[in-house]
Amino acid sequence: AFPGSAQAWWNAEWTTRRMFTVDTSATGVAISEPLGGSVAVLVRLHDGNFQFAAGREDGSDLRFVAADEKTLLAHHIERFDAILNEAFVWVKLPDLKPGAQTTFWLYHGNLDEKVARTDDSKATYDAETDLVYHFSENGSAPFDFSANANKADKAGTPAATALIGGGLRLAGQGAISVPASPSLAWKEGAALTWSAWIKPTAFRANAVLFARREGDNALLIGEDNGVPYIEVTTAGATQRTPAGEPLALNAWRHLAVVAQPGKITLYLDGASYATLAASLPALNSALFLGRDGADSQAPGFTGEIDELQIAKAARPAGSLQFAAWSQSGKEQAGKLVVAGKEEAGAHSGGGELMKHLSLFTEISKSLTFDGWVVIALCTILAVIGWGVALSKFFYLNRIQKATAAFREQWAHLSSDLTALDHTDEQAIKSMGGNASAKAQKLMRESPLFHIYHIGSQEISHRMANARHGFKGLSERSIQAIRVTLDGGLFREVQRLNRNIVFLTIGIAGGPYLGLLGTVIGVMITFAVIAQSGEVEINSIAPGIAGALLATVAGLAVAIPALFAYSYLSARIKDSVGEMHNFIEEFLAKIAEFYPSSND
Repeated sequence: AFPGSAQAWWNAEWTTRRMFTVDTSATGVAISEPLGGSVAVLVRLHDGNFQFAAGREDGSDLRFVAADEKTLLAHHIERFDAILNEAFVWVKLPDLKPGAQTTFWLYHGNLDEKVARTDDSKATYDAETDLVYHFSENGSAPFDFSANANKADKAGTPAATALIGGGLRLAGQGAISVPASPSLAWKEGAALTWSAWIKPTAFRANAVLFARREGDNALLIGEDNGVPYIEVTTAGATQRTPAGEPLALNAWRHLAVVAQPGKITLYLDGASYATLAASLPALNSALFLGRDGADSQAPGFTGEIDELQIAKAARPAGSLQFAAWSQSGKEQAGKLVVAGKEEAGAHSGGGELMKHLSLFTEISKSLTFDGWVVIALCTILAVIGWGVALSKFFYLNRIQKATAAFREQWAHLSSDLTALDHTDEQAIKSMGGNASAKAQKLMRESPLFHIYHIGSQEISHRMANARHGFKGLSERSIQAIRVTLDGGLFREVQRLNRNIVFLTIGIAGGPYLGLLGTVIGVMITFAVIAQSGEVEINSIAPGIAGALLATVAGLAVAIPALFAYSYLSARIKDSVGEMHNFIEEFLAKIAEFYPSSND
């Protein structure tokens, strides 16, 4: 079972999925006319419905699966920009019905480098589609995404702000031609659907958007002072659709032409705009876009064009409505193609955590060499700091356990120190023979045992060197023993604090190293922007994000080091206080049990 759904997961290697619903019922955008079965649906991906950082940067891990969780749906990516967090993907739904809800799944999140793109634009469109131009080439001739390879002869002027991905800007002067081909051969009276998104930026009289001429036959599509028209010439006789409501400047509109025997219909935004009692003439010549290439005097269309499609079938009105509404990018599009909640599989290994980690991976790609040097230094500090912290933690645990064992033995011995033979080293180590070999080994870790051993050796030394027999410890002898014990205390404190300085270096140096990396990264980013002249958020953000990663690394060193240092310092302070108390207790006991003969 997976969160939010009782259905099976298509493939465990894909960690995330999201359901999309195409709703042509009254709850979405009602479409009652037939849709013609197979439809290529535009799926717009953005921050609101897709986690770009959780997948591969080129979209190669995208998979679209039918509602049965088994059938892969053909798709192709028109544009995928992981920096702008924007993508346009066309997905083939083989049986889209009016007045119904059709669901499918988008899977992504497979970061395996072996995962390859499965785009198949030829399979995305049905066999009746003759030509599909997305105009997303940006510098090269328009490419045909259908199975017919009807590529244009030259590149046009790209329009970066087109409605869907890329577009083409037409200035009304030159024409882009598409060579004749068997798939574009039109017989007299044949069925045809021509459609495109257009945005006029200036109106002209009899401006031609699309033209095809052969002998005395011709088909023209254009605008006449803002009024869309179709003009058909058959055997020298010309007919034009009647005028309707004019277009508005700088607004995207969906224009479509559907030809059937004896009738040609012009559609605007999926609604019938004008009809012409004529049939499609026989044409097998080149196609011209932007101007009538066979008439140098005819004015051309001025504006932008996107998503040109030609099919050798009369598409039903429902299909044109769906295209106009689902591709518009307006409120209707959001109601027609609805994104559900994202779901993470039980196999995803952390869900949100993995997304954050993958986000850091993406940010690190913008890190400069200087930033990597800083992060390497921070890593070294972190490794040393954690090594010191862990070793010190285990050391303090050992001496705590050893001190507890020593305290237990000392509680018996301190009641009568004279019972201890100070002239016998083994008696000193075994606490008067009371401590077993195992206990002696454990007690050697205790700083209190070390101080006890130093004090006992001092007593033993005075007993051995007494000229007229040992007669107790004078006040001067006890003061001398105190000095020796204080020296032992100093050495024990040094041992406890050994290497702690590396934690303080991490606390103080980590943030400064990180800040250095960030400052250098920001400086380089602005220097590159100054050289390139690109002052956009998309050119600044990656460099700034990469530079800030150095600061994150510095803080990641300092914060754990600060916590570890505070904890270890408190425990060391307790140990030092315990040693001070023991020294006072030891001196009081020896003064009691070895009084001077003058006392």
